[in-house]
Amino acid sequence: MYLCRMKNQHFLKKLPLISTFVFDVDGVFTDNSLIATETGDLLRIFNAKDGFALKTAIEKGYEVCIITGGTSAAVHRRFELLGVKHNHYRVSNKVAVLSDFLAATGTDPEHVLYMGDDLPDYHAMLQCGLKCCPNDAVPEIQEIADYICIQQGGKACVREVIEMVLKVQGKWGV
Repeated sequence: MYLCRMKNQHFLKKLPLISTFVFDVDGVFTDNSLIATETGDLLRIFNAKDGFALKTAIEKGYEVCIITGGTSAAVHRRFELLGVKHNHYRVSNKVAVLSDFLAATGTDPEHVLYMGDDLPDYHAMLQCGLKCCPNDAVPEIQEIADYICIQQGGKACVREVIEMVLKVQGKWGV
């Protein structure tokens, strides 16, 4: 198993229940770095391993939802290409968007793994059955997380949690 920091022993018992993944973007899929271009665009770098895991989860029938305060058209395009159907951008109230998503999909919050890294994720994470964060998340998020990844944001932490869930459920691999 992964060398991780589990906040409680219930973490492993929750993995078989997960049917849905909810992710923030900056600080989770990216390392929070932004490259400002001459035209005013803000560029981000994504890890291909995260993309592979996300696409695999979708192909295996998991629901995936992106909830971010960001507004980048390139980020939106990235998740569309991976097959994410529930993309929410420019979000200031993540709890409201999460609640709407759960109602629309009929998903039990206990079956949701939410990964966030900073204060805007805090209250939405509290609504979910499994709260995860990269190992460089802010202290407040680490405090409520059931699982703190080995990996930092943008360094395949998304792959880490997806792979764990799918392996436990017998859906990972060739």
